[in-house]
Amino acid sequence: MSGWESYYKNEGEDEEEEQEEGADAEGNYKYSGRDSLIFLVDASKAMFELQAEDGRTSFDLTIQCIQSVYSSKIISSDRDLLAVVFYGTDKDKNSVNFRNIYVLHELDIPGAKRILALDQFKGKQGEKHFQELIGCGSDYSLAEALWVCANLFSGVRLKMSHKRVMLFTNNDSPHGDDSTKASRAKTKACDLRDTGIFLDLMNLKKPGGFDISLFYRDIITPGKDEDLGVHFEESGRLEDLLRKVRAKETRKRSLARLKLRLGKDVALTISIYNMVQKAFRPPPIRLYRETNEQVKIKTRTFNVETGSLLLPSDTKRAQTYGGRQIVMEKEETEELKRFDEPGLILIGFKPLFMLKQHHFLRPSLFVYPEESLVNGSTTLFVALLTKCLEKGVLALCRYTPRQNSPPYFVALIPQEEELDVQRVQVTPPGFQLVFLPYADDKRKVPFTEKVTANPEQVDKMKAIIQKLRFKYRSDSFENPVLQQHFRNLEALALDQLEPEQAPDLTLPKVEAMDLRLGSLVEEFKELVYPPDYNPEKKATKRKQDGSGPAEKQPKLELSEEELKAYFEKGTLGKLTVPMLKEACRVCQLKTNGTKKQELLDLLTQHFQKA
Repeated sequence: MSGWESYYKNEGEDEEEEQEEGADAEGNYKYSGRDSLIFLVDASKAMFELQAEDGRTSFDLTIQCIQSVYSSKIISSDRDLLAVVFYGTDKDKNSVNFRNIYVLHELDIPGAKRILALDQFKGKQGEKHFQELIGCGSDYSLAEALWVCANLFSGVRLKMSHKRVMLFTNNDSPHGDDSTKASRAKTKACDLRDTGIFLDLMNLKKPGGFDISLFYRDIITPGKDEDLGVHFEESGRLEDLLRKVRAKETRKRSLARLKLRLGKDVALTISIYNMVQKAFRPPPIRLYRETNEQVKIKTRTFNVETGSLLLPSDTKRAQTYGGRQIVMEKEETEELKRFDEPGLILIGFKPLFMLKQHHFLRPSLFVYPEESLVNGSTTLFVALLTKCLEKGVLALCRYTPRQNSPPYFVALIPQEEELDVQRVQVTPPGFQLVFLPYADDKRKVPFTEKVTANPEQVDKMKAIIQKLRFKYRSDSFENPVLQQHFRNLEALALDQLEPEQAPDLTLPKVEAMDLRLGSLVEEFKELVYPPDYNPEKKATKRKQDGSGPAEKQPKLELSEEELKAYFEKGTLGKLTVPMLKEACRVCQLKTNGTKKQELLDLLTQHFQKA
């Protein structure tokens, strides 16, 4: 006989003690540290000139973009580290005492105070406040600015997994003819690259266009799957800049790294990514009452008879089968769930048209090549993808995601790369992994009655559908409950008087629909429904033979003496709920509940007192 208890523990004791209970739930990923990002912003005079397409300055565009990333990080990745550094300033503030470099925010988790600090630099008044507080300088060194960023990374004692610097500027030749400063900046950028720090360029709109080849081609760090000629179109709008920043700062963390076996001796390594994740309202965080620190729940198992703590080896798992209790070890229960080694096994190829919409079970995953386990996986993957696109076929595979997971039949659908006008990748090249149903997942829905519409009714409904058609996009509709929840939290954090109301985009536009339809709805009602049809009228119960409305059951009236006789015989429980309510009314008892047991307890107490 054993029991369990929970207790709370302060979370700040050891940073390495991260919560990994669900780390392997969707793949073999385990905690490797926090993501860190530094916004390195050009604060020279050229950034304060009206150059954006919407009439704003490049500096204002940058501040709004950074503020948006801060807000999204608080919701999605509140443990990531962010910092803001200005270079080309009049005043200095950094740990190395370099001139014209101002560290506004050190590397730390995002918070409401930082968002409010950035809010002071927005708009014309914000730019005026920036000139008074920090100011624009005439000279600077980009190498020193990168040096300050490197010191910010090295000054963090927490474990970091991904280090990135985003450079915002509209000057394609920051040092002009000064070859010494330019050479130092290129050397420092190489040093950052060697230490695992990625440098990305967020180039902004400038008169005459932004020429990457003048200076920044040798400065920035291209990704593994990027070419130096891609993703460097200048941004003149906030939407374009945000899209580029989101594409860079979003985690590209794989759910699993597996082998795709094409045959007995042919295999390549792939990574599986989750492209769509359902948004949930974050759970409340438990805080310690005295210190207001975050706490963790720890569970301990103990023996009820002796009170001694039990180790994991002291507990067994059991299941009753055939009247006997079968006792198993933990390893044996895991072995029962094990079917095959994790990976993808190619079964064959099928034409794309054989995949139907009703085969949908759950959102698909994305498959991309990985060179970590098998060299040459990318080359073989590209060849497989190209041939599947040419022949219009899908790859049918057996998919085992983890060690103790059941296998799935999946279809690998080839997908081509797509770029937008800004040369930002919209659709990556790879395979969509679609889960296929088993025979047990399919069922035939029985139809008790089949009603067939006449051609006139069908034509009228077609006309209504044509009038109400619109281009639907899933990303155009946000969950109003989630959005309002986050706006309420934002209002509390930023000390706003009242939260901003989130628009409910899921509500139908009734007025516009009525205007489009005109008299079509009334004409359809006349064709389909009987003349006396009233949709707001409550449905009446019919007799079992369907001949007419059911007759009301006669109301049984009982006196208090008869009820007392029921109580003495112990047969009050045989009365129905309506009869018990009537009995409470007769006995002048107030009924707060409608449950039968509550009514019985009320009557029992009444007759016991009597």
